[in-house]
Parts: sequence; structure tokens; C-alpha cells
Amino acid sequence: MAQVPQTFFDALAVRTWCGLALRALGHAREEIDAINVYPVADGDTGTNLYLTVESAAGAVEAVFDGHAAGRGGPAGPSLADALGAMAHGALIGARGNSGTILAQLLRGMAQVLAADGGTPHTDGAGLGLALRRAADSARQAVAHPVEGTILTVAAAAADGAAGADGDCGKVARSAYEGARAALARTPEQLAVLGRAGVVDAGGRGLVAVLGALVETLTGETPGGAPTDSHARVRVRVGEVTETAACHDGPQEDGPAFEVIYLLEADDEAVARLRRRLDALGDSLVVVGGDGLWNVHVHVDDAGAAVEAGIEAGRPYRIRITHFGLGDVHTTRGERPPAQRAQRAVVAVVPGEGLAGLYAEAGATAVLARPGEPPASGELVQAVRRAHAREVVLLPNDAELRHTAAAAAEQARAEGVRVALIPTRSAVQGIAALAVHEPDRRFDEDVVAMTSAAGATRYAEVTVAEHQSWTSAGICQAGDVLGLIDGDVAVIGSEVADTARTVLDRMLAAGGELVTLVLGDEAPDDIAERLRTRVRESYLAVDTVVYSGGRQGSLLLIGVE
Repeated sequence: MAQVPQTFFDALAVRTWCGLALRALGHAREEIDAINVYPVADGDTGTNLYLTVESAAGAVEAVFDGHAAGRGGPAGPSLADALGAMAHGALIGARGNSGTILAQLLRGMAQVLAADGGTPHTDGAGLGLALRRAADSARQAVAHPVEGTILTVAAAAADGAAGADGDCGKVARSAYEGARAALARTPEQLAVLGRAGVVDAGGRGLVAVLGALVETLTGETPGGAPTDSHARVRVRVGEVTETAACHDGPQEDGPAFEVIYLLEADDEAVARLRRRLDALGDSLVVVGGDGLWNVHVHVDDAGAAVEAGIEAGRPYRIRITHFGLGDVHTTRGERPPAQRAQRAVVAVVPGEGLAGLYAEAGATAVLARPGEPPASGELVQAVRRAHAREVVLLPNDAELRHTAAAAAEQARAEGVRVALIPTRSAVQGIAALAVHEPDRRFDEDVVAMTSAAGATRYAEVTVAEHQSWTSAGICQAGDVLGLIDGDVAVIGSEVADTARTVLDRMLAAGGELVTLVLGDEAPDDIAERLRTRVRESYLAVDTVVYSGGRQGSLLLIGVE
């Protein structure tokens, strides 16, 4: 069915654009990965762009959900709200060189179209100005711009838009045609592309995103969309004409590591950081502003790149990838085994401590830091890293059920047998892992793990960030909240008292084992006080304590 066109570029068009861009990149992901030879032939540009747009789309949906819930006014989000969310989502979820640049392209658009925060939409002229600002700001974010890359394609899109008269649809189509023509010329501009016989992978991804914009604004899929045959060009080497082969290894003469992190810092500190990182390596891209930045660089000394970020401000969501060896933050630098394992467990965990615990139990852990839930693409990548024929997926969060379901469906399409156990808390995941036996039949193992998780009641002790209505009454900012099975059951002023009340209510229904997972901001004596409470008040009930690290809540409690 053809997409219904959006006459103007407004908040709804932004939402539609996100969905269509995500779909387009999903279809083109493998092709784009296959032609990725610059700046490093690590075969992940399509995946990185997909994950970046997935994060952007999630942020836009959150804005619409907020307005639907009455938190942003009855009229729905403005263009500034929606595009600002798209840019911010891309910034915090940006992956790789091209994903980071795409985030800055979106930020540039948002800066123009959000200048008048109350405007409901923009016209063709406004869209053209936004595309020009996008191209310029992206180029400025790259330490040493290179022609024949996504930057060239973005500039051509802006030029095409500037030469168009008419509504948003005509401007978007002119931008797309300019970008597509520039993409075809990239092998002539960048020698490594010409030798490989491919167009630039990042530019190819941008053309897909612009094609989605055309479809959003016109209701028509643009003609001449690049396909795999367009992405690979034929080159003459001596007397032999050959088509580029796959590139399955990193460049041999470049830096060994890719370092990416989010950074909270002021403009002056970031200017110093740019100079420091530029001296350390190459492919430096620093995007963002207003105190939040995404830093991407290729270096030989990954530690020095992270230390530079620490000197500049507060770096977090740090990812260090050794080219050719995968993500060392999650795989510890090991190559995946050549032979697939029969079965594996993939679990989302909320803190570094639990990530280590799950890994020791043999699971592939996906770290979800506070306010930073993983996207479905990250879960799919974790399933691939597990390298098994059968995978048990533990989301450990009720809010991740749809994300996990989408990841499971994609993994199944890739030939992996996946069972999704709808765990709502990390303590339920611990219970499931405790009975996991990879040597028994898959169905029997899944049933046993599901039963163990379902028999575990879960609770959380946290601090309210603002005044709110809850199932236990009105809470104020700073109140200590005790949630049992996802609902607020206790509102208190002291952490220990609230935790004890929560524990008593849970054990009133019986139990044999209490699991306590301590956050890094939990009181030092809380574990011992609760352990004593259990020992003195409940016969034949054991208590185990784990350190969860920076997990968002002060305390997680499980009762089996």
C-alpha cells in the first residue's frame, strides 16, 4: 500500500520518516555492510546506521506517547519537539563513523526547524535551509573531512534542495536525486572505493534515509533507488574487468581500536578534547552540543582516548571495538567460535555487577544502564555473538517485551531457534539461570526456566524523582518507593525501613530464598540489616547478596 503523503513537514511527517527510514535501512543493511571499506573495512556501516535510526525512532515515539498521556498538551508534539527528539535519540544511540555523522545531520536540521519552537510545520524553503545546515554542521564535526564519503553525499543533497522550487515533496526529491548522483561518483573521488569497486557505504545509507523522506512527503517510493547492483561498480584493473569481492578484514595500516562514548562537557572542554584526540588517532567525529556530545575516534591507545574524555567531562556508554575482533566491552575481545554452540542464554542486565554475574553463569549479557534501554538491534547482535543454534532470551524488564519480541523474530529469520521468557526483573532472570541445563531438550529447559522465573516475586527500592500519583498514594520528590511486582506498594522516608517493609510483605506469602541485588548508592549496612531480619523472623529462609553496580535502583529483591 502506498504511503499517504504529508503536504507539509510537521511532527507527524517526522514520525513517519523515522519508520520508513528504519524500514529502508533494515532492507539495505546487509548490502551496506558488504560494501563497507572506508574508513575501515569492518563490515558494519549498515548495522550502525540502522541502530542509530532505531534509537532516533524510539525517541520520537516517546514524545508522541508523552503527549497521548496528557504530559505535553492536547495538540500533540510540535515539529520542534519531534525533530529535536529524533536528533537527540540519534545522538545518544549513534554507532560508528556514519551513525555519528547522521546524528549531526539530524541535529543540524533540528537547529533550523526548531528555531521557532511553536511552528506546526515548515514549507519547502524551510526544508531546504534545514538540509543545508545539516550538511554544513556535519562537515564541521569531522576533524578532517574527506570527499567521496557521506559528507559529499550530504552536501549534494543540500545543493539539490537549494535548486528546487515548490513544496516539501519536490525539495526532498531534488535532494534525493542530488545525493544519488553524488553517491555514484564516490568511487572516482576516493581511491579505496575505486579499487574495491563500490560506492561509499555511509553515503549509500544516507541515500536510503533521504529516499524515506521522499516517500514520507510524496507517498511514492523514489525511482532509481540504489540496489546492490548499483552499490557495486565495475572497475578495470590492467586488462581485466572485475567486480569487487567481499572485504572481511580491517585495514592493516590504520589504528587498532574504535572508541565511542557519550560525554557531558562544556564547549571549551570539548574544543580541547578535539585537539587531544586528533593527535591520538584519526576518523575523529565529535557531534552534539548543549552539554551533551557523542565522541568517535580510531586510535591505537584506547585508554588514552577514554582518559581524554574523563579530563573533558563525564564520559559514559563507552564502547571500545578492536577492529576484526568484535566489541571488547561485551565480548572481552574474543573471536566467536567457528563452531556454533548448541544453546546459549542472552540476558539484559541493569548494572555492571549483574553483567559479570550473568557472564560467569555462561550468559551473554547486554548492559542496560539507567535510562538507556537497549534497542532491538543490540539484542539481535547479542544473539549473533552467542553463536548458538538455540537461544533463550531474558529481557528482565517488562518495558522491553516488545523490543525483545522484535529481536527474537529477527533472529528466527536468521535461522536461530529463539525462546523468549518474559522475565520482568533481573532477579527473575537469576532464578531462570539457576535451573538452566543446556544438555537437556530445548523445550524442557525453557519450561523449567520459565517456571523458575514465574515463581519468583520481584521488588525494587528506589527514590522518587518528582511528585506523582502512585498505587500507594501521592509521593514527593525524594521519597523512597518500594515497588512489588511492578507496582508502588510502599512510600517511605528511610531506605532501610522501606526495604524491610517490602521484604516483610513479600515473605508474608511464603518463600525459601531471598535474593538482594545492591545498587552502588545503596546504604552500606542495608544488606546486613535485611539479612538479619530474615534470619531472625523467618525460619528456613536463606539470603544471597549480589552487587549490581550502577543499576538505577537502590535495591532489587527477589523471593522464591
